[in-house]
Amino acid sequence: MQNRIREQFDHIESLLTREPERGRDTAVTRVRLTDGLRCEVSEGPWTLVSDMPDNVGGTESGPTPGVYGRAALGSCLAIGYAMRAAKLGILLHDIRVTVEADFDSGALFGVSDVPAGYGEVRYEVSVSSPSSEEEVLRVLDEADRHSPYFDVFSRAQALVRRTHIVSSLPGA
Repeated sequence: MQNRIREQFDHIESLLTREPERGRDTAVTRVRLTDGLRCEVSEGPWTLVSDMPDNVGGTESGPTPGVYGRAALGSCLAIGYAMRAAKLGILLHDIRVTVEADFDSGALFGVSDVPAGYGEVRYEVSVSSPSSEEEVLRVLDEADRHSPYFDVFSRAQALVRRTHIVSSLPGA
C-alpha cells in the first residue's frame, strides 16, 4: 500500500509542479436543515447527517458539527502522516490521532462573554514505527506543515457570507 501511495504522491507532485493551476479548485458542500436541528450534508456522492443532542433540542440522529470539525482535523493529520511517510520511505504503523478541544457552550446560547469557538485545540499523535525517532518526527513535522486542516485550525481564514432571502409571505 505504501508503494501505491508514494507513486500517486510522486505523480501528483510532478503534475502540479508542471501545471500548478490544476491544483486550484473550489469545494462546494451543501447543508439543508431538514427537521428541528437535523441537517443533511452533501458533497459529490457523499451524504452525511448532523444533529444536536437531545438536551439542546436536537434528536441525536447524527454527530454534531463539532464532531465533524474535530474529525476533519484528526483524519487530515493521520492521512497526511501516511502520505508523507510513503513519500519519504519511512514506515509508520498504527497511526492514531486524538483531538481535544475546549469550549464554553454558554457562548452558543449567548450567556458567556467568550468566543463561540474553541479556546484551545490539542492533538496527540501516536505511531508505531521501526524507524528512528528523528525520522518519525521528520514525517510528522513535514506533514503538519502541509496539512490543510492543520492550517484551517491554526490560521484565521477569510469567511464571506452571501445571503439570499426568499419571501414566503402569501402574495409576495
